[in-house]
Amino acid sequence: MLYIIFVILLMAVIGKLIGLAARLAWGIFKIGFRIVFLPLVLIAMAAKGLIVMALVFLIIGGLCAFLVPVRH
Repeated sequence: MLYIIFVILLMAVIGKLIGLAARLAWGIFKIGFRIVFLPLVLIAMAAKGLIVMALVFLIIGGLCAFLVPVRH
């Protein structure tokens, strides 16, 4: 009987940890994408002569940064 209770509670704890790990990984991915990937793409576009498209993406990103409310 104690073994069954232990297994059920262990599965619940493991499920919660998997959910926490998924949220953490998604957060790290979003941070890495916004801080590393997007500026590199904009710099590469400007270096390849696509400055007009890079400027459009930069304006859209800037508007989103100022107009979308921050959720904590």
